[in-house]
Amino acid sequence: MADKIATRAAYGEAIVALAEEYPELVVLDADLASATMTKKFSQTYPDRFFDMGIAECNMVGVAAGLATCGKKPFVNSFAMFSAGRAFEQVRNSVAYPRLNVKVVGSHGGLSVGEDGATHQCCEDMALMRTIPGMVVCCPCDGNEMKAAVKAFLDYEGPAYLRMCRLATENVTDAIPGYKFELGKGVTLREGNDVTIIAVGLMVLEALKAADMLAAEGIHARVIDMHTIKPLDTELVKKAAQETGCIITSEEHSVIGGLGEAVCSYVSENCPVPVLRHGVEDTFGRSGKAPLVLEHYGLTAEKLAEKARQALKLKK
Repeated sequence: MADKIATRAAYGEAIVALAEEYPELVVLDADLASATMTKKFSQTYPDRFFDMGIAECNMVGVAAGLATCGKKPFVNSFAMFSAGRAFEQVRNSVAYPRLNVKVVGSHGGLSVGEDGATHQCCEDMALMRTIPGMVVCCPCDGNEMKAAVKAFLDYEGPAYLRMCRLATENVTDAIPGYKFELGKGVTLREGNDVTIIAVGLMVLEALKAADMLAAEGIHARVIDMHTIKPLDTELVKKAAQETGCIITSEEHSVIGGLGEAVCSYVSENCPVPVLRHGVEDTFGRSGKAPLVLEHYGLTAEKLAEKARQALKLKK
């Protein structure tokens, strides 16, 4: 695996690298350019960068106006604000008229760490998933994030891109034939005993959990479901039919995110046991990111435990 890089850092690199190819790309930020990694874009393309101040709702409205003029706006803030505070503007000003605005939520999940419960947004994907026509994507590493930015630029319509503060290993670099496509999950490891469907930084933990299970003779299939809306239902159905049980894993509430998306589809189309691994119905707390993730059970060890539980239900 390659060196660690935060998905927000990879995002910052990608928008600069793609700016010449996409002259319509404009970037709006809510006074967080150093955190969302849009700072380099602001320095390289100052005439295409707009710092809107701490006014996220207004920022989304301005982006909607720019989209009607043929621009491709990316609006940036912490997930708590871009998905939460500006929800009404995203819904009514962007998604309802189906404008080509990309909403970017940085610092998603518990790995925000020391910023604490108010900024550890574990509800953003659920919020965005409820909006009609909204694409929801959360890349697992820097390599996938760069591919996602390119795909977002080519996609016409509203979409939400979640990124994390914490640096992660580039797991997809080592996958032969890896290809990113919005709405299509990627099987990172084959297995016929149980399937782990993960998103974001939990993809790496899923691979670690699969290694632990392999040592016990349990062969776990690992799927990187970077796009939770639209969900790759064909891949989910195939996994359900071939392995007989599924665990979902996300750095997000188990309410409304990947887990519920998978459960909803499986229960109606190919019923098998599905266990959700993620943040329970609770707020986060301040602390070093790895310690916070461990406290809330977002680890490979806990994920492997879930897999063992699912296998018992399968029997």
